[in-house]
Amino acid sequence: MKTLGVINDPVFMGRSYNQIDRFFLRYIKDERDLPFIYLSLKITFTLLPLAISLFFLPLFSGWWWAAAGVHLYISNLMFKGPFGLMLHCTSHRQFFKPEYDWMNKYIPWVLAPFFGHTPETYYSHHIGMHHPENNLEDDHSSTMTFQRDSFRSFLAYFGQFFVRGVYDLLGYLRMKNRPKLAQRAFVGEIISFAVCVVLLFINWPATVLAFLLPMVIYRLVAMLGNWTQHAFVDTEDPGNAYKNSITCINVKYNKKCWNDGYHISHHIRPAMHWTEHPTFFQKTIDKYAQNRAVVFDGLDFLQVFSLLMQGRYDRLAASMVNLDGTTFANQADAEALLRHRTRRIPFRQTVPAEAVMA
Repeated sequence: MKTLGVINDPVFMGRSYNQIDRFFLRYIKDERDLPFIYLSLKITFTLLPLAISLFFLPLFSGWWWAAAGVHLYISNLMFKGPFGLMLHCTSHRQFFKPEYDWMNKYIPWVLAPFFGHTPETYYSHHIGMHHPENNLEDDHSSTMTFQRDSFRSFLAYFGQFFVRGVYDLLGYLRMKNRPKLAQRAFVGEIISFAVCVVLLFINWPATVLAFLLPMVIYRLVAMLGNWTQHAFVDTEDPGNAYKNSITCINVKYNKKCWNDGYHISHHIRPAMHWTEHPTFFQKTIDKYAQNRAVVFDGLDFLQVFSLLMQGRYDRLAASMVNLDGTTFANQADAEALLRHRTRRIPFRQTVPAEAVMA
């Protein structure tokens, strides 16, 4: 096991701004989100032209395959993670000022489809269902009823979401009397698929590469992420954010993807700015310790998922942080907790934990 040492994850450091920075700062609500401007510009001037070129270059020519290869690399390796978590952050905290609200549509409606997101469904699912239900019974992306160290169970989980995820989301939103969110998700899904159908008739290889393949990859990655973030759930207290989520510190992923590893504190304070999580974690470490929270040092979500699927509880426990030095008696104690928290949990009438809000 590890002791808590120095945390190297990104926090906001004030700096001087150049003329271009100051231009964009006039439009955004929070100066700490300035990196999102530059990420959006990089995507706009690289991925979008590449995707469009696939529809105009001679099909399957050398130039077409070159554009396809670069597109796949940029879309799925370079920008998919940073974009997905930028969309996440700007769903929780409005990006542009109210007087420029129309600009807030650019990320979910223009950029998102090139990464496999249908407009508005992410917001409706994540903000409208996942956070209010906190991985409990009414959350249709809940991991509770699955054996969370089983790859077969993960495939069933992914298949369920892929086949009927949007259908279940719309049913949930209607049941909870949130018609506006339901309408947003439905309109975004219908428009997206209608456009794809038209484009398939125009150029099916380009449509598959630019829109449909990224959609499959995104939905797989999204479910892999949610599975891992909620892989270790306390049977006796499944609505407690300290006991149904994990935190990953000191990983490159946090620098690339806006501190997404801090999933416990994200469920405790969903609107907290991404730069504040490392400091909040250190200030509230006693609550993590009291709840025997699962915190990994040096492992990101993908590594945790991989080790979990291999049943390598020894390596997972070795990377856990013994938060106050006495949270776990030894590595065997930590390993036993991990095994216990991956068991299937039958749905029952639970009350969302006043989510141990700090």
